Amino acid sequence: MASSPAPRPFGTTKDGAAVQLYTLTNRNGMKAEITNYGATVVRLLVPDRAGKLDDVVLGFPSLDGYTSDAFRKSNPYFGAIVGRFGNRIAHAAFTLQGKTYQLAANNTPGDLPCSLHGGLKGFDQVVWEAKQVKRNGADCLQMRYVSKSGEEGYPGNLRVTVSFSLTPDNGLKIHYSATTDQATPVNLTHHGYFNLKGEGNGDILGHQLTLQASRFTPVDKGLIPTGELRPVKGGPFDFLAAHTIGERILAQDEQLGFGQGYDHNWVLDRKKRGLTLAATVEEPTSGRRMEVFTTEPGIQFYAGNFLDGTLVGKAGQAYPRRSGFCLETQHYPDSPNQPQFPSTILWPGRVYRTTTVYRFSAK
Repeated sequence: MASSPAPRPFGTTKDGAAVQLYTLTNRNGMKAEITNYGATVVRLLVPDRAGKLDDVVLGFPSLDGYTSDAFRKSNPYFGAIVGRFGNRIAHAAFTLQGKTYQLAANNTPGDLPCSLHGGLKGFDQVVWEAKQVKRNGADCLQMRYVSKSGEEGYPGNLRVTVSFSLTPDNGLKIHYSATTDQATPVNLTHHGYFNLKGEGNGDILGHQLTLQASRFTPVDKGLIPTGELRPVKGGPFDFLAAHTIGERILAQDEQLGFGQGYDHNWVLDRKKRGLTLAATVEEPTSGRRMEVFTTEPGIQFYAGNFLDGTLVGKAGQAYPRRSGFCLETQHYPDSPNQPQFPSTILWPGRVYRTTTVYRFSAK
């Protein structure tokens, strides 16, 4: 397999840091373009049933789109790695080993403050150190970032590595690892927005979704889990069999009202450790199919409810409401404040490791 091309300039941050765009390809023609700003997947080209390649992720043609005032105001986190803690932490605070840590309250759903996706300047807004390496004979893009103790209020110096590669069967594989010198919550995820018809090509309501999850974590009006693990059976959150995203999104349901649609964590029905199928999405017009495999215990399905058409993407088309969906593999939201949830605390001497694969096919 030929080596991936050298990185290209992608722009310069407002404080003068040069940012690059890296390309990964596989022998099937699948291509990923990833920038070291936010470790962000900018483009992901996969074939439809006729072999035609389309870009299936939302994003911008240059760094300017990701640093613009319009993007920062709404910050949908297009394609970025989010952390140190993905999703929400209630009251923007948690207590660990008897000490309370105050975080930035950068999100206020239902007028209730919380910390979202790492705070005011999370991992999505930093320039990562990038290196192109070979792993098992395939090209791999390795991103590294050191989050210093006290950054965004979190304890401990956290050393993070995120590796991206394309598998022979058209998977985008993302492997995360981290170490710390002080106990700290860690919950990293990829915040990609997908549209299997192609970005800028309409809404995602006709996509057919299956989730390998018989329970979800209902939320209060501030979108914080109540602590309950609620069965999905028979209701609008039941995706154990395939349903289109739009079929029940307007149902009269308190949970859908809180999220203005789907914006919830599902509890995966894991039967073993390691990579497990979590979700399947099929788009009938293109024939594209995406399967999500993960080592994580949960997955956040977000239907792009807060996109509003003010952002214009790579194809020159605006991104209106529900023009992309997210499937964020993760531990449950607010886990540092909910001891009955699986722990997200990383301890010194231990290594945080997790892997997710987004695999594409067509029929």
